[in-house]
Amino acid sequence: MSRNPWFRDWFGSEYLALYPHRDRAEGRRAVRLLRDATGLGPGTRILDVGCGPGRHLAEMHRIGYRATGLDLSPSMLEAARAAIPDCALVQADMRRLPFRAASFDVVTSYFTSFGYFEHEDDDLGALREARRLLGPGGWYLLDFLNAAEVVAHLKTEDRRTVSGMQVVQERRLADGGRIIEKRIRIVARGDAPAREFVERVRLYRPEDLNSMLASAGLTPGPTFGGYDCSPYAPGSPRYIVLAR
Repeated sequence: MSRNPWFRDWFGSEYLALYPHRDRAEGRRAVRLLRDATGLGPGTRILDVGCGPGRHLAEMHRIGYRATGLDLSPSMLEAARAAIPDCALVQADMRRLPFRAASFDVVTSYFTSFGYFEHEDDDLGALREARRLLGPGGWYLLDFLNAAEVVAHLKTEDRRTVSGMQVVQERRLADGGRIIEKRIRIVARGDAPAREFVERVRLYRPEDLNSMLASAGLTPGPTFGGYDCSPYAPGSPRYIVLAR
């Protein structure tokens, strides 16, 4: 992949400032889905890959799961550490997880923390690493966007003011419609210079994800269309799959 992939620059203080609505309440709903669908109780060993600032970890910790957070971004881990001081946190790449095989009962990938790499083989490699860490009967939760809905309702531009910053977001489909690219421009203000970031996520459809999970040695199971545990349907906002 490229020497300076987009995700190394974007997930910092600007990201946290621009998306304050991604909060603890959302994290509680997402973790409740995992608990209700699997019946797993306190003491369950969980690795949250792409943990970000820790909104899912905080709920896992609250209900008694033995949760570990993993992220590539130092800024995200710093925010998580401030929110949950006694939670285990690790900085690493999801393609090379620094744990022994069968170390966890559950591995989670919440809120589209997947599909970031330039090559599809790297995404598959991340799934294989997650599979390696699961003990017998372990669960893998993949929470992804619904690609068809993203394409059908693509908003090419929006402008807003967040935390005193004027922000312009432009979206387009790339690579023949297989990638959604979002360009985020923060307008210069006072002494603060203009800044620009990019997000690129591969638009895997449910059948693609199920095939990749199977290739990684995981068996796709229950699917949901949102954190309210509603079953997945073509018009659902998300595709959430639990695999064994």
